[in-house]
Amino acid sequence: MEIRSTTDQDLEAFVHTFHAALGRFPDAPDAEGGGVWWAATEPDRNLLAVTAEGRPVGTAGAHTFELTLPGQAVVPAAGVTSVGVLPTHRRQGVLTALMRRQLADLRARGEFLSVLLASEAGIYGRFGYGPATHTRRLTVQRRKAGLAAPRAPHGQGAPAGSVELLRRADCEAVLEEVYDRYRRTQPGALSRPHRWWALGAGQPPVARKPRYVAVHRDADGTPDGYASYSKDGDTLTVDETIALDDAGYTALARFVLGHDLVDKVVFRHCPADHPLRWQLADFRAAEPSGETDWLWVRLLDVPRALTSRGWFADGELVLDVDDPFLGERRRHLLTVRDGKAECVPTDREPDLSLDVRDLGSVYLGGTAPSTLVRAGHIRAHHPNAAALADTLFRAERAPHCLHLF
Repeated sequence: MEIRSTTDQDLEAFVHTFHAALGRFPDAPDAEGGGVWWAATEPDRNLLAVTAEGRPVGTAGAHTFELTLPGQAVVPAAGVTSVGVLPTHRRQGVLTALMRRQLADLRARGEFLSVLLASEAGIYGRFGYGPATHTRRLTVQRRKAGLAAPRAPHGQGAPAGSVELLRRADCEAVLEEVYDRYRRTQPGALSRPHRWWALGAGQPPVARKPRYVAVHRDADGTPDGYASYSKDGDTLTVDETIALDDAGYTALARFVLGHDLVDKVVFRHCPADHPLRWQLADFRAAEPSGETDWLWVRLLDVPRALTSRGWFADGELVLDVDDPFLGERRRHLLTVRDGKAECVPTDREPDLSLDVRDLGSVYLGGTAPSTLVRAGHIRAHHPNAAALADTLFRAERAPHCLHLF
């Protein structure tokens, strides 16, 4: 078996092999060659596993993204995608070979982070990926959807600005611009390159499927938020709600919750700490469901990754990091001062011993190291180590990712 990079001429074989691994058939692109998720694929970043007879039996790809880290640092990240092996060749080492080659290629490109969305949660931990963000649905019964008045003396009150209703086809540039501003401030958010929007590659609202879009404009008339939605029967489903501040989000929530001829409103992607439930007059009116992992993170260069994000407390930690898949184990002294980190090799006794997958889970601040200590995955070598790690690794807000790739 050979693992090789693809070219433009391999696109059809790559797409059909991946879909066959899933037991599906690919959708047909539109007249412009877009409208399908794989329209944005990057052939020079894709891999094919090929038998000695030249038959493709496995695939793995990557997108070129930017990832926003705690402290609003924006860094390159490879978005691993299209990983699949034909049913005839599973459990024969094909996936392992693809993952090993891909990680080597990413390092050769100078990349220090890779991310993915896991189709099955039991697969990618052994390759060094850890779940780093989570998402869930909120379903609101419209008859209970009234918003309570803010109780704080200086609460946000009536939201400033206005909401305009547009069709997705009429506001693509607005969607792209607002999302780009949002993702630069949200830890865990990924970029959506222009070509994704131009090709309609992905899920709504990136895809060109019919959607109504409520666009929020600030007091100066500048778009600063949107809610993309569709209605099926008595249910209104919001693909995603993007807002640059809480006032804009509240205005958009009020708009969709006030829609006529609707019994319930489903918000598809909400972070666990979102304030919407607390804003409702009836706290139980919003029912959370479908909570799941979303973005998985893999560190390829621990010192570079740790020194790239922002930090919100000073301190020192010695991290003994094991990377079984790559056969590496290294000890790092992490020193944080005034929001910046230094990470250097050390022989000091460790404060924490952990697998690289667990470092990926805590990296964006969405999982407390003490949680993984209690779970038996991270070893704390003294009583204060977990609490110190919790303090250091926290982010300014919960990480969240909306992008599907």
